[in-house]
Amino acid sequence: MVTPLKNRASDEQEPGAPLRYGATWETTDTAITDARTAVRALLARAGHPPDRLPSQDAQLVVSELVTNAVRHAPGPAGLALWVSPDAGLLRITVSDTSPCPPELLAPDPRRVGGHGLHLVVRLCGRLDTVSRETGKEVVVHLRLRGPDRP
Repeated sequence: MVTPLKNRASDEQEPGAPLRYGATWETTDTAITDARTAVRALLARAGHPPDRLPSQDAQLVVSELVTNAVRHAPGPAGLALWVSPDAGLLRITVSDTSPCPPELLAPDPRRVGGHGLHLVVRLCGRLDTVSRETGKEVVVHLRLRGPDRP
């Protein structure tokens, strides 16, 4: 269950302005489905239907990153989404209170778990961690349009 401290979507947009969404929650008892719902709704507003690959990839990435924040960090966490004005790029930022960067484990098909970051990096190309005084932010950029996107 999400206990929002802040939940903000950009409802009134100037033409050519990026779409934004932000939410924070107090506890680790958050529904990952809320994060997927937020990215699905924001991308639908940007012209990316939920049944298309860009939206599905974004939902997977958000789900993996938020799940990691909930599982591995105590206290408040947050999600910020930003869609470029041309709707070709989605920036996903997940913040949490742990100072430890996410660890990309060596592939092991026999291991249960530990594969999500590989999917995130595969879809986004890279994953950046920004240290903050109160923890960290994990930032990825997902291309929504381009030569390899419909």
